[in-house]
Amino acid sequence: MTVRIGTRASKLALTQSQQAADQLAAVGGFPVELVRIKTEGDVRTGSLSQMGGTGVFVAALRDALLENACDVAVHSLKDLPTGSAPGLTIAATPKRVDVRDALCARDGLKLADLPAGAKVGTGSPRRAAQLRAARPDLDVVDIRGNVDTRLGRVPGLRGNIEDALVPGKSGDLDAVVLAAAGLERISRLDVVTEFFETDVMLPAPGQGSLAIECRTADAPGQSGSGEGSQGALAQALAALNDEDTRLAVTAERAVLARLEAGCAAPVGAYAYRKGSMLYLEAVVCAVDGSKSVREKKATDGLTEVGATLLGIEVAELLLAAGAADITDLAASR
Repeated sequence: MTVRIGTRASKLALTQSQQAADQLAAVGGFPVELVRIKTEGDVRTGSLSQMGGTGVFVAALRDALLENACDVAVHSLKDLPTGSAPGLTIAATPKRVDVRDALCARDGLKLADLPAGAKVGTGSPRRAAQLRAARPDLDVVDIRGNVDTRLGRVPGLRGNIEDALVPGKSGDLDAVVLAAAGLERISRLDVVTEFFETDVMLPAPGQGSLAIECRTADAPGQSGSGEGSQGALAQALAALNDEDTRLAVTAERAVLARLEAGCAAPVGAYAYRKGSMLYLEAVVCAVDGSKSVREKKATDGLTEVGATLLGIEVAELLLAAGAADITDLAASR
């Protein structure tokens, strides 16, 4: 049995999919192969919020699973819509890596050092809003492209192929903000000039986590349920799952689901387990950074149900504090 792993064809997607493939092969003892799937998000240009959000990177992979063109799909968890996909199951959430966002700036500059009017690129409304809140004097620019393309917009960063000034293409920005996890996976952490702690910039729900999805019939069987499998693939997927990561991302995604937040809504959330407690903090920002509401709460209910309830409770606190009044939560739904 060769397990076919569906993946997008970008450098980051291929790298993280290969890492997951190697882990599955090591645990399951079966051969694996990557199947490259072209998604709508890889073909179309323009702002993610105008295309329908990060879900455009997911639909083709899910179709491939349902059509038996691959056996599992590897996603960046933050790209997954919160709604369930009939016939499919998130079978494993491997141990999470760095959740933080990272500044990659010219001349080794940190956020506080950037001059007024400096151009900082990001494709994320969440990052843009929190950048504007921290530094309202910056010029935040909406950008697209893979990691190397974005880094190429900043002159002088290690690994850039060229630093010639080409507006909209290379050397035209003072800094970009990217996920530390993605930079780590493709060995580009050397370009980071500052990691943003969560008190400055809360990450996207699920950031730093992978989701390995498969057909429900092939997923590990759940106790008390007739669905699932006890086969080699299911057992390997179960071995890759990290329960603390699963609890954390479940709480974070429950915030999004309860807020009914669209892909362009500037919402951040971060949960983590410490001892017998699961902690969750979330923020909703005005797009221009002028206002925000932030709430946090903890639970000792260390189950997926408990994590979901925690996310719902934090979302209710945000709504009670006026989250729906400061931004369009349904943006691009």
